[in-house]
Amino acid sequence: MNDLDIPDGWTRDGTAIRRTFHFDDFSQAWGFMSRVALLSEAADHHPDWRNVWNRVEIALTTHDAGGLTERDFSLARAINDLI
Repeated sequence: MNDLDIPDGWTRDGTAIRRTFHFDDFSQAWGFMSRVALLSEAADHHPDWRNVWNRVEIALTTHDAGGLTERDFSLARAINDLI
């Protein structure tokens, strides 16, 4: 994988890709996280993430592969499709 494969809005950070999402309030951020959780379960690929009020920070990496795989990019694209 190279940086050209990184979906819009995501940045590479070592062995992960990251993106921060901003919402109008906590309720919108939580709803987004719920939708991401459903995608993640379906893909059996779970993000490292953090929520503070209206902000959701997501990092994707494939821990058992020691870095980025197509699973990360695929989930990032699916997450992007939610917004």
